[in-house]
Amino acid sequence: MQPSFPDMDDIPPLRIGLNAAIVAVTNHTPSILAVPASPGHGPADGLPFGPFDPARHRTFEASLRASVESQTALNLGYVEQLYTFGDRGRQMRSDDAGHGDGPHMVSVGYLALTRADAENPEALHATGARWRDWYELFPWEDWRDGRPGMLDAAILPRLLPWAGEKIANPQNPSRMARIRLAFGLNDFPWDEERVLDRYELLYEAGLLAEAVADQRVSSTGLTVPLGRAMRFDHRRIAATAVQRLRAKIKYRPVIFELMPPDFTLTQLQTTVEAISGRHLHKQNFRRLVEGAELVEPTGAASSATGGRPAALYRFRAKILEERPAPGLRLGGRG
Repeated sequence: MQPSFPDMDDIPPLRIGLNAAIVAVTNHTPSILAVPASPGHGPADGLPFGPFDPARHRTFEASLRASVESQTALNLGYVEQLYTFGDRGRQMRSDDAGHGDGPHMVSVGYLALTRADAENPEALHATGARWRDWYELFPWEDWRDGRPGMLDAAILPRLLPWAGEKIANPQNPSRMARIRLAFGLNDFPWDEERVLDRYELLYEAGLLAEAVADQRVSSTGLTVPLGRAMRFDHRRIAATAVQRLRAKIKYRPVIFELMPPDFTLTQLQTTVEAISGRHLHKQNFRRLVEGAELVEPTGAASSATGGRPAALYRFRAKILEERPAPGLRLGGRG
């Protein structure tokens, strides 16, 4: 029997879009670049976005870089592809009347890293793009000063009853098992890399503004929203980027894409803490950096702090020739 294939004419039209989660760290704050919504797309801002036009650009990445530059005046450095986001209804909103009947938009998400000191702030400001603290998007992810209070005050009191609800088609694994693993309950530790798992659970439970916008629920039932919402599924794309970066700094030296050419070890530590969302013991961190042989002294010192001059270091690029997976293999929580 010959296999049956659908008629191409019966498949709804598709368009390919490109989204960039652009990350920088300024004053110990990890930020994601957001652009204002276009007219008719609601008040929430989103990630830089552009359609892929194969007539103008040979590759997705070339098209992405051109779109980002036109929208934000930024020239991207490090870029890597994250994931393809194509769920049905991902572009439909109650405030987008008349926009749900067009071609289905499939977005290819990217993680991009840049140094805030390398940008032209005036040109960036003129575009309307703004840096957003990523802990405004995901406030439950910041453990640098200890366990976030909202976990026990707002999130878990709503998630746990939702996990106990009877559902028509039991999931495997169960909701409760997913919550224990994602939020570090019972004997499970908190894993900073499970950013997307936590976001997905909050969305499925109807606790995020995006779930209301998608008409999954009529209201979150919360008096204070869980983080700053973004339009469409852009916060989900951002969560994917945060998860990827937190994992990647452990086996690739991408953290140095966020650092100035010369830096102190304290600056490096605060940047790693900002990305990972966790406090690191100073001496343990320094031993980790020295053991990994990722940096080398420049011979100069900085007195920017006003105290005793601190030695300046730079990334030791030769490590890329010596080891297949050079990164900061962070251990237990400090």
